Amino acid sequence: MRARIYQPARNAMQSGMGKTRQWVLDYEQAEARDIDPLMGWTSSGDTQTQVRLRFDSKEAALEYAAEKGLEAEVLAPQTRKPNVRSGGYGENFATNRRGPWTH
Repeated sequence: MRARIYQPARNAMQSGMGKTRQWVLDYEQAEARDIDPLMGWTSSGDTQTQVRLRFDSKEAALEYAAEKGLEAEVLAPQTRKPNVRSGGYGENFATNRRGPWTH
């Protein structure tokens, strides 16, 4: 059975880096999905695709995969520079502005 190990990207709706520090192990899909002729829903008998395991390090994820006999593909993380402002969120409400500020 095959699996992939990766570090998830940050949420596009937030500027924070929450839930991006851990490593994730996902199982690859073993069988194709079927379309239900009556309702049109997609389904599959493969329940492993619903499993997502989180690890604190890449080495721990690789060790788990080796222990379970999984072929693991490691995807390199896409790192980005942290966006840290000097004043932080409070800078939006600063009382010491030099010029007028409006929306």
